[in-house]
Amino acid sequence: MDIGFLIVAGLVLIGLFILFSIVPVGLWIQAWASGVRVPLTTLIGMRLRRIPPARIIYPLINATKAGIPVELNKLESHFLAGGNVDRVVNALIAAQKAGINLTFDRAAAIDLAGRDVLEAVQVSVNPKVIQTPMVAAVAKDGIQLLATARITVRANIDRLVGGAGEETIIARVGEGIVTTIGSAGSHKEVLENPDMISKTVLDKGLDSGTAFEILSVDIADVDVGKNIGAQLQIDQAEADKKIAQAKAEERRAMAVAAEQEMRAKVEEMRAKLVEAQAAVPMALAEALKKGNLGVMDYYTLKNIEADTDMRESLSKAAGEEDER
Repeated sequence: MDIGFLIVAGLVLIGLFILFSIVPVGLWIQAWASGVRVPLTTLIGMRLRRIPPARIIYPLINATKAGIPVELNKLESHFLAGGNVDRVVNALIAAQKAGINLTFDRAAAIDLAGRDVLEAVQVSVNPKVIQTPMVAAVAKDGIQLLATARITVRANIDRLVGGAGEETIIARVGEGIVTTIGSAGSHKEVLENPDMISKTVLDKGLDSGTAFEILSVDIADVDVGKNIGAQLQIDQAEADKKIAQAKAEERRAMAVAAEQEMRAKVEEMRAKLVEAQAAVPMALAEALKKGNLGVMDYYTLKNIEADTDMRESLSKAAGEEDER
């Protein structure tokens, strides 16, 4: 009899263990004590649907204590969709405390879109400061300026889904800085009035289509960079110099080619002259033989040649004397 009693007691303990492992009785009691009326069968159904009951009941208790009506089915649906139930409920509580109109469906959509809905509510209450990287721009006088800005933004709950993020804000503000500095007649104007950058950027409405509202753009630092205009002029002068040198080299090469061509022609003419001179004695002999040239004519021609040779010798001697 004692053995049978022990067996029955063991089976009862095992049954209770299985029951309490399947049925979250403790969580059910805690929910009822917190004013959340959840049937025990609902908790068992969550177990069967592979939903941790604590992940749903604890946020529901927080929402109930804060006076925010939230349906249990919506919490389960959001959890099954891959959302963060805790952050959504905490965002609803924070929004209620801050007086922001935020519904559960809107908060769930923001969470499923991949944005941190709680951080968005916090940024709506406490604006966030975004630091831009160093932005380089060149004024009309050719002087480069390096500027950084601090952007104070506030989250826009209505545009969180589908709105652009911080990267777009930084890119647009950087573009506004470049435009403002580039349109300035002198870099001194920007250094004297850096707030002109802030005014120009704010007037452009750069927060349209983004998840933020720009409250202010403050220029944190403006430094003078390189003299880009002078550097460009130096580069242009160097390029013009190389072009001129190339053209001069081309002209020199053409002149050398023309000189060589002329020399070739002169040598050709000399060769023809030598050839013609070599044929002169034969032509004279033929002329004498045929009687076309008389003896006196021949001697006259020789005298002219001698006279010409003498004149050339005298001319060369005079030239050498002048050189000395």
